[in-house]
Amino acid sequence: MRRALNSLHSQLVLLVILALATAQAISLWLFVDERSLAVRAALGAETAGRAANVARLIEEAPASLHASILRAANSPLVRFAIAPEPEVGHTSHDGSGIVEERVRALLDGNFNREIRVELHEVDSAGLPLPHLNQEMAAMHREMMRGHMSAIELKLSIALSGSQWLNVGTRFERPPLQWPLYSTLTFALTAGFMLIVVFWFLMSRVTGPLRRLSVAADRLGRGEELATLPAVGPCEVQDLTAAFNRMQERLTRFVADRTRLLAALGHDLRSPLTAMRVRAEFVDEEETRDSLISSIEEMQSMVDAVLAFSRGLAVSEPLETCELGSFLERLQADMLDRFDLRPGAETVVGLQPNAMRRALRNVIDNALRYGGWARVGYGNDGKSALITVADSGPGIPAEDLERVFDPFLRLETSRSLETGGYGLGLSIARTIARTHGGDITLANRPDGGLLATLSIPLAGGEPEIET
Repeated sequence: MRRALNSLHSQLVLLVILALATAQAISLWLFVDERSLAVRAALGAETAGRAANVARLIEEAPASLHASILRAANSPLVRFAIAPEPEVGHTSHDGSGIVEERVRALLDGNFNREIRVELHEVDSAGLPLPHLNQEMAAMHREMMRGHMSAIELKLSIALSGSQWLNVGTRFERPPLQWPLYSTLTFALTAGFMLIVVFWFLMSRVTGPLRRLSVAADRLGRGEELATLPAVGPCEVQDLTAAFNRMQERLTRFVADRTRLLAALGHDLRSPLTAMRVRAEFVDEEETRDSLISSIEEMQSMVDAVLAFSRGLAVSEPLETCELGSFLERLQADMLDRFDLRPGAETVVGLQPNAMRRALRNVIDNALRYGGWARVGYGNDGKSALITVADSGPGIPAEDLERVFDPFLRLETSRSLETGGYGLGLSIARTIARTHGGDITLANRPDGGLLATLSIPLAGGEPEIET
């Protein structure tokens, strides 16, 4: 789970979804606030319009009809009254003056009498409106879902005859009308669609990158790979094309070098054979034997170089093997037997012939210089481990890495009489590294040398899709 969340694919999807969710939350907050302001502005404009119409009727109608006009205009939400004094004693709570401007515009462009407006929030712990009965107040609270943050608007409009038309109303901030079920289904549907869409889009980016990573690892192991398809964004296509070119160049380079070494070995055999024939005609026995010995040594060196070049150009396909069974077959095939210690069941992907060659080289060294070889195997959860221990003189610590250099022999710890040209460990390490592993050497505390060969476990890498 942790590896999946650490992938570029998952992180890009989560990043985009988080950014969209944040943007939607901010938009919703702004929308709710704007919606509330719009509704409150509409209610205030409606109250101002009704107040202007009532004031015009009062001005134009005879005094005997004033009471009837007020009764017709009153409602549970808006109350009208005529009094000799204004209910609004000041004009400092008018906000931006929009209500007053609307009332004057509706009355008459030349209306110059005083209009006072007071607009502020009030505590609605009691009745929403002073004139509502208990039943209507309960219905109002249920409609508002208990959110009773009320805005109180009071108007005092000066009439002729030193009278004032006093208007009072309250309106609450409307709640967000989103049912839980609808909100939940909307969020789930939108989230699912976003995940599907972005997962598909991100797959076009991360899929080719993943295949490229696997191909690069297999190329490093010496496997033959088909040309990767150039898919995805143009940058990924360019990267894939560059990898294909690199693979082609490396393959051609290794093939050219192998052909060069093979041609060199073939061309050297002819003059060496001629030299051997001519050496047989030398009359002096001591000189003849010395020449023949030198020529045979040169021939052996040519054969060793060719063997080393073949070890560098392994193109054998990988096979899945159980390590214990593989080592048992190797033990049965070798003339010089070694001691095999049982270990944990371990499955690895090997190039069987190449790995047999590498292990033979290491085991032969242990048998030649240590007298016996003990082979063990197991795994550490990530790599398969094969150990080869001997009881020989060991190797100086400063030379533990140098012995892997081609043609290097340590005269202080390896006898020149045992044969070989210092290529065995070089070939073994080359083969191990083509498998994605390595070989390390260490001196044992109780004497002798311990060689450890590590190989990545089978199934650790995904398949390449072509």
